[in-house]
Amino acid sequence: MIALVEPGPELPPEHIVRYSRQLMLPGFGETAQRRLRAARVLVIGAGGLGSALVPALAGSGVGTIGVIDDDVVELSNLHRQLSHGMDDIGRSKVGSLADTVRDIDPGILVRPYRERATAETLPGILAEYDLLVDGSDNFPTRYLADDAARLAGKPLVWGSILRFQGQVGVAVPEVGFRDLFPVPPAADEVLSCELGGVLASLCTAIGSFMATEVVKLVTGIGEPLVGRVMFYDALTARTREIGFQRPEDAPAVSELVDYELFCGTGPAEESGALSAAEVLRLRREGGVRLLDVREPHETLVQGIPDAGVLPLGALEEGAAVPAFLASGDGPLVVFCEKDPRSRRAVRVLRERGVEAHYLAGGIRAFAAVGGETEGPGAAPAPNDRKDSE
Repeated sequence: MIALVEPGPELPPEHIVRYSRQLMLPGFGETAQRRLRAARVLVIGAGGLGSALVPALAGSGVGTIGVIDDDVVELSNLHRQLSHGMDDIGRSKVGSLADTVRDIDPGILVRPYRERATAETLPGILAEYDLLVDGSDNFPTRYLADDAARLAGKPLVWGSILRFQGQVGVAVPEVGFRDLFPVPPAADEVLSCELGGVLASLCTAIGSFMATEVVKLVTGIGEPLVGRVMFYDALTARTREIGFQRPEDAPAVSELVDYELFCGTGPAEESGALSAAEVLRLRREGGVRLLDVREPHETLVQGIPDAGVLPLGALEEGAAVPAFLASGDGPLVVFCEKDPRSRRAVRVLRERGVEAHYLAGGIRAFAAVGGETEGPGAAPAPNDRKDSE
């Protein structure tokens, strides 16, 4: 493998001491350490993955580290974002992470970018770096990172985490994330760490794998995960690998696009659709009223606790919405098995002057993102599902 970065100047004596345990590695040596010191690495995300991989990069000796994130530290971050502490609550994550890097090695140049990585901002920043690392938590940013790195002719290390599982891969201009996932998943099927949860130690594990891939690319040692994606399951302590390549008929990436639109995660349509993930968030915050427009026998098989029931036929014949749902806090969200009946129900309600939305994908989508259901057809809790389900 060809090293990505040319060696920098000779190491001063204090660096020989600092990196002595790394310098003695077979096939590594001082030249590899000088490459790391000369490397410029840009990281998207200062959350669960970023707060794990950035200190690992600093400890390895990467000389320049840029971090892009517009978020601030919250109490709920601290169980997994170990570079932040209680005193950092309310601070920008990039500022907190920059201080962590400086505590590890004041000689490292760390550049915090307190902004979102977008099609407008990312290319100009990336131009100053040798490679990109994506530790984001959403599909629009992952596709943006892959396309931006590809257009810039630079490698990308990416990772993702959710609940007890994580993934790591390396993209290069010849084959990348978009070739593994040519079509983004439906927005209503996407579950974030905020809604699905994540094991704290998984962030550290996947972040370490990502940092290792960066070191391999920069120094030219080992075999990076190019054309391969590694899956890690923390509950079984198993890893597996899938190889992939670019399809011959894959369209060329010629420009950056609107990635929110591409992934279907932009503002809700005027039709009134709300994704399953959004309804789950609203329900957990206590800010949603749910109306089931299926037939009674269907609700007995699988339902959502505390939802009102009014079959579509009865609604179309003039039946009123149950009194306890007619008014209250939060939006009125109608659902059925998938969503055809709930779309019709929303039209009927709006004709009556009742503002309503429908659950895109229906109760199936709600259960798929971890929403609680009841009845003999209820989905098992995530911990009860068999591996790979």
